[in-house]
Amino acid sequence: MYNEEANIVDLVERVGVALKKSGKSFELVCVDDGSRDGSAAALERLTAERPWLKPLYLIRNYGQSAALQAGFDAAQGELIVTLDGDLQNDPDDVPGLLKMMDQHPEIDVISGWRKDRQDRALSRKVPSVIANRVISKATGVELHDYGCALKVYRADVIRGLRLYGELHRFIPALAAEVGAKIVEVPVRHHARTRGESKYGIDRTFRVLLDLLWIKFLMRFLHRPLQAFGGVGLGLGAIGFVILAWLTFEKLALGRDIGGRPLLLLGMLLALIGVQLIATGLIGELLTRIYHEPQGRPQYLLRRQPRKSL
Repeated sequence: MYNEEANIVDLVERVGVALKKSGKSFELVCVDDGSRDGSAAALERLTAERPWLKPLYLIRNYGQSAALQAGFDAAQGELIVTLDGDLQNDPDDVPGLLKMMDQHPEIDVISGWRKDRQDRALSRKVPSVIANRVISKATGVELHDYGCALKVYRADVIRGLRLYGELHRFIPALAAEVGAKIVEVPVRHHARTRGESKYGIDRTFRVLLDLLWIKFLMRFLHRPLQAFGGVGLGLGAIGFVILAWLTFEKLALGRDIGGRPLLLLGMLLALIGVQLIATGLIGELLTRIYHEPQGRPQYLLRRQPRKSL
C-alpha cells in the first residue's frame, strides 16, 4: 500500500473477518511502500489489537515489485495471497480461492480476473487490454488480466522468484516457466471510493520494456549462447563471406579493394559476429555462476503427481 490511510482500517477489518470465517490460521502482511500520509501510524494502531497483523515499513517508495518482494520474503504461510490496499479487490473472494487451492492440489497459482472491471477511466482500461494481449502472446501464458493484484500462490513456487522493475505483473509467466500450473478465476472488482490511484499510462510503457526482458528470460536464461550465438554466427558468416570474396578479387583478379565500402561492411559484420558469440559464452559462464555456487535449482519438484482438473 502507498498513501492508503483512508482505506487501511476497512482493509484490515475486512481481511480479518473473511479469513476468520475460513477457519485457517493466517497472517496479514501489510507492506507500507514509503507512504507519506498517516498510513504507517494507522497500521501501528491496528497492530496493537491484532497479533496476526504484521506491517512492514519500507524506507521509501520502491514500487510495487519491491513491495511484493518484501511481502513474499516475510510471509510464512504455505499459501500466499496478494491484493492491493485500495479495496478495489474484494477480501471476501479470498476464502473461495483458498478452498479451490485445497480442493485442487495440482494448482500452483490462481490469478484473479477482473471480468467486470469498475475503473471508469479509459486511460486505465484501454492500455490494460492491450498490455494483457501483448503479454499473453509474448509469454505463451494466456490470461485475460495480468494486472489483477488478487492472486493466490503456493509458497514453494513463489519464494524462488526475485522481482525487479515492473516484473510483478509477469509473476504468472515466471511461475509457468518453472512448471507451475496456473488457472484464472473471475473475481469481484470495485470502483475506488477513497484515495487516489497511483497508476498512469506511463506505466504501460515500462511494462512493455520489462516484457523484452521476460521474453529473453523465458527462452534463453539457461542457454544464452543460443540467443547471442545464433545471431553472431549469422552475421559473422555473412561478414566472412564478404571478406573471402574481396580476398579473391584482390589475389585472383588484381582489383583494388582498399577503399570499397563492402570491405568495411564485411569487417564490421565479422567483428560483431565474434563479439556476439563471445557474449553468449560469457552468458553461459554467468548462468553457471548463478546456479552452482549457491545451489539454485533450474527446476521445482512437485510434492505429488498432478491431476487433471
